[in-house]
Amino acid sequence: MKLERSSGVLLHITSLPGRYGIGTLGPEAKNFADLLARAGMSYWQILPVGPVDARFDYSPYASTSTFAGNWLFISIEAVAEEQWFTATLPAPTADENHVVSYEDVIAITMPVLKSAYGDFFSRAPAPDIRNYEKFCADESSWLDDYALYSAIAEHEGTFEWPKWDPKCASRNPKYLSLMEQKHADRIRFHKFLQYLFFKQWNELKLHCKSIGIKIIGDIPIYITLESADAWANQDMLILDDETHQPLSVAGVPPDYFSETGQRWGNPVYRWKKGNTLSPETLRWWVNRITHLEKLVDIIRIDHFRGFEAYWSIPADETTAIKGTWVKGPGVQFFNKLREEAGTLRLIAEDLGVITPEVEELRDNLGLPGMRILQFAFDFNNKNYYLPHNIDNHNCVLYTGTHDNNTTNGWFYGKEIDDNTRNYVLEYLGFEEWSDFNWKLIRQAYRSVANLIIIMAQDIPGYGEEFRMNRPGTAEGNWRFKLKGDSITEEMLLRLRRMGEIYNRLDE
Repeated sequence: MKLERSSGVLLHITSLPGRYGIGTLGPEAKNFADLLARAGMSYWQILPVGPVDARFDYSPYASTSTFAGNWLFISIEAVAEEQWFTATLPAPTADENHVVSYEDVIAITMPVLKSAYGDFFSRAPAPDIRNYEKFCADESSWLDDYALYSAIAEHEGTFEWPKWDPKCASRNPKYLSLMEQKHADRIRFHKFLQYLFFKQWNELKLHCKSIGIKIIGDIPIYITLESADAWANQDMLILDDETHQPLSVAGVPPDYFSETGQRWGNPVYRWKKGNTLSPETLRWWVNRITHLEKLVDIIRIDHFRGFEAYWSIPADETTAIKGTWVKGPGVQFFNKLREEAGTLRLIAEDLGVITPEVEELRDNLGLPGMRILQFAFDFNNKNYYLPHNIDNHNCVLYTGTHDNNTTNGWFYGKEIDDNTRNYVLEYLGFEEWSDFNWKLIRQAYRSVANLIIIMAQDIPGYGEEFRMNRPGTAEGNWRFKLKGDSITEEMLLRLRRMGEIYNRLDE
């Protein structure tokens, strides 16, 4: 895939300004897309959009479904504009701040959505009901399992399906039929939430297309065990036949982010049956890619190196140190994926322990890789991430990603010392320490990388307290939120001018 010379911003939906404590697919999303267009940008990158849960600290990388949408994205303001809606919306959050309180948002939003559910099926006109029924039929391949899983999880009080009744955990057809009857109302409610999500998503997607903004989505390579995907597709995972627990789990070895590596805990895929690709795993991946391609323009595959070889950790290990590298499905998988799904518009997240074999797989597939400016300054003039060492223009250059500190948090904080700060400034050609965020943004703009992505926090110059995620930590992440006035018109003009100077405007 060939990227055009352009620019964009990384900001998750939940991080948008929002009058009810969280960003949604409502007016704030369309306003943000308009803001990007005024800045001369062409891309909006987001994080995975699946449902999240408190058990995993609301991480978008630990979703209960890779196909379903996060119902917290649903704009209750947009729902209130529907002719069938009769409830009164609660007063907006009094004090807008930079932190999402998921518990407070759920307390506000869920009662509204329950009222909307009752209103829809008692008052909605026939065309709306037909649209809902068509949506359910079109998406039945994943929606039926997801809605049933969600309803049973609510009844059982846990998403850990291996702890459910053995007949349910093993998906006994007669037992599942009984569950469908018993939980029919809750199943329909979860389908209704998905109907609202995808309706609002499609409206946002059309708006973005109309103003020239393309959306970059994100796929985590792994799924969580506590998910509808794992429950409904057990054959594609390496699980114990009796307990349904993983025999080994995924992660990464010790690296820049963690001295003990990262033990993610996700079950690993059964990539092969004998000497051939597992048809169950391949079919699920084809469905996954084609589903997300309907929502976004480009897909970033997280942890791309896992397709060449992945770090497999014995399930009883508490850290990632004692894992081993296991060969992944490689080019054979992507060739089959391309045959089934067509042209693949993918970005390879090729960070971490990258070998020549990983680079060869990426390049043979013609996929853009990633470069991170925060990783560049280690006093090695051959550092892979330094702008002058970017030998393949068809890549994506970031100031930082959701796993990095903000640019100002990194530069002014404790991650680097004064000696490194002076080296960074010398490389960039500056002497003053002030406004470092704009110095690094300018370096990204003037680089040879075809696409640059700026963290939204870096535009107003936010510090470390506004970072999105701290890898290796399990609490307090994924809560950053912009305020409505965070990014000013002056900042937009500054970005647009850099786009003009460095040939990144789509005109």
